[in-house]
Amino acid sequence: MPKLASPLTDTQIRKAKPREKLYRLSDGNGLSIEIKPNGSKIWRFRYFRPTTKKANTLSFGLYPEVSLKQAREMRQNVRTLLSQGKDPANIEDENNMTTFNDIANSFLERKAKEWSQRHYKTTKNRIDPSFRTQIPI
Repeated sequence: MPKLASPLTDTQIRKAKPREKLYRLSDGNGLSIEIKPNGSKIWRFRYFRPTTKKANTLSFGLYPEVSLKQAREMRQNVRTLLSQGKDPANIEDENNMTTFNDIANSFLERKAKEWSQRHYKTTKNRIDPSFRTQIPI
């Protein structure tokens, strides 16, 4: 049977001293604070990815910039996303999605003025095979 973690208090976190090796204090439901040998304290959330079922860790920031209350709110937001089958690590990627084609087309637009038409078409064909054009030799 798993060991149940009692919720942390702000006093416990403040009084946590650095040790020779990194250690964690658990708040429960995947949230913990890592105390590093240099004295920094970082909020971490451990969870299993919905699609692959592999373990992953999110960082919520440094203590005291991110308070215990804020870390718990972030944990709850992430758990809500997980219950919807969304991977919180990929949410930012989906919002700022830049594909290879986007980058390649931007690059080609900039180089089109510098390159000959033949070189442009050859390069475009290599990047995007659906662009297939007949290049005279």
